[in-house]
Amino acid sequence: MTGAGTTSPWGGGRDTQRDTAWHRPSSPASTIGPWLPEGELGAALAAGLGRVEDALTTAVSSENAFVNEAAGHLMAAGGKRFRPMLALLAAQLGDPDAVGVVEAAVVCELTHLATLYHDDVMDEASVRRGAPSANSRWGNSVAILTGDFLFARASDLLADLGPEAVRVQAQTFERLVTGQLRETVGAQPGEDPVAHYLAVLADKTGSLVATSARFGASFAGADAELVTALTAFGEEVGVAFQLSDDLLDIVSTDGASGKSPGTDLREGVATLPVLFALAGDDPAEARLRELVSGPVVDDTAHAEALDLLRGSASLARATAVTEGYADRARARLAAVPDGPVREALSALCTYVVTRTS
Repeated sequence: MTGAGTTSPWGGGRDTQRDTAWHRPSSPASTIGPWLPEGELGAALAAGLGRVEDALTTAVSSENAFVNEAAGHLMAAGGKRFRPMLALLAAQLGDPDAVGVVEAAVVCELTHLATLYHDDVMDEASVRRGAPSANSRWGNSVAILTGDFLFARASDLLADLGPEAVRVQAQTFERLVTGQLRETVGAQPGEDPVAHYLAVLADKTGSLVATSARFGASFAGADAELVTALTAFGEEVGVAFQLSDDLLDIVSTDGASGKSPGTDLREGVATLPVLFALAGDDPAEARLRELVSGPVVDDTAHAEALDLLRGSASLARATAVTEGYADRARARLAAVPDGPVREALSALCTYVVTRTS
């Protein structure tokens, strides 16, 4: 229930052994991003990610060979591990080795992975993270059931984390589903499409990123003020990250977003720049509005629409909105003590709006 995966400084490489039973990568699927400092903090996070990756491997494994392969399919394809990374970073503000920190990070990543299986069914996607999607490989029923399997494994881990964690996860899952439902039915009559879109992103992406930061800080024993600030930070930086994915789909010229440039246009997905164009009356964007009023499948029209979008005022407005979310996230860090963790979180805000992959 988030945007398509990308190949990024956080992401692992593509697994080349997809026709054999899934196997555990020899190293963590995520790498430390350029927004993180070197030194002790980076080393601590790398070690934590190794523990998360080991726990994820266990969580997606099954004695049934087919379930093992299907559940490990997206795990083997790599990923940014953005959510567990944020949980581990937030935990540095307390005791990062406390019981529950790694397990909570794994719960968030399992939940994210599960939603990707379901998302691809709903979107009829054929590719995820540069590899065939589970639904295109095995069919919709298998993809849905595999997502359910991962949700079950996440719930099993949650049971050991206490009733409050179960409640927080349930509330997060409610928002994930609500966001997907709102996206599916679309903006209602009289509802601002832009406000609707941003609310959907807050539910579908921001909520789980927020919970990742919340879990990391709370299980590490950080004080309540920090937990509250980091939860709000996570939601805002999560929305900014998804918006930047949408922008990369337009401005990328080499498929750096993990999909061919302009995929959203071809599929008729109205992301923020397109919504701004459709809602506007700028004569300079009249041709753009005509082109993006529906899916742009013709190659010539697609190339024209992409070119017009890249130079449009609507793209500039969407970029400004993305920067606004990142700025608000950075402002939440006033509650975080000065030091490497705060610097890393601030650098993340900058990275989200300047990344090229």
